[in-house]
Amino acid sequence: MIVFSASTFSIVWGLVAAFAYALGALLGGRLSHSQSRNYLWVISLFHGLSVLASLIPEPGTTPRFGFAPALSATAWLVLMVYTIEHHWFPQMKTRWVLSGAGLVAVVLPLFFPGQDLHAAASLWLPLHWALGMASYALFAAAVVHAGLMNRAERQIRLAEADPSGLPLLTLERLTFRFVHIGFFLLTATLLAGLFFGERLYGAEKALRWDHKTVLSIMAWLTYALLIWGRQARGWRGPMAIRLLYAGTAMLLLAYVGSRFVFEVLVNKVA
Repeated sequence: MIVFSASTFSIVWGLVAAFAYALGALLGGRLSHSQSRNYLWVISLFHGLSVLASLIPEPGTTPRFGFAPALSATAWLVLMVYTIEHHWFPQMKTRWVLSGAGLVAVVLPLFFPGQDLHAAASLWLPLHWALGMASYALFAAAVVHAGLMNRAERQIRLAEADPSGLPLLTLERLTFRFVHIGFFLLTATLLAGLFFGERLYGAEKALRWDHKTVLSIMAWLTYALLIWGRQARGWRGPMAIRLLYAGTAMLLLAYVGSRFVFEVLVNKVA
């Protein structure tokens, strides 16, 4: 028996977005470039409404947030990046990956809407979260492009056509553009938490040296090493991609992973 835990508003838009993703995965190959672009905007709209719905409480209830809404918001931002990018690079083919990830991301908040927000939390807290989710999304977009870059390199070695349709150097340039912007946003997020943690979360929820903080700083150091190595040492290929994957994995574990453990496995607030 399926038991939804989210609000009615969130359930409706979550199911609509899930249906849009499923339909897009089935029909995407039959659509023209212009039809595909238009449908991407439709999916982006429905997913965005589902994200907004997951953050709006029903009358008389407390706002909630957790790993699933965070994951859904991140997936939506990645979709927005791809939708905008699709206008310049319509030959890029990541439909199945994004459709599968998006479908899972919009459904999860229906079952795991998160924990009640602390009463002392600041009104600036959503901005802090937005910075964090944006950095997550940009690093996730960088990972997607790095995967395409790996595939393009393999195709070149085998003297085969690259299914992504983009030159290797273009993929590399896009990958590290996302890394640089994501690093800037992650730095802003960490500085905000460091200097304004008590105002954002309240005295009881101020920045602490827990697993989330340590993993976030480790991810920041990994990205800093990647950027330095690329600029000072010319790191490219597998070395750079491994660092990108490592930093993104740590960043994912820092909030989404830790919240999943406490909300689902341990069933308590971190």
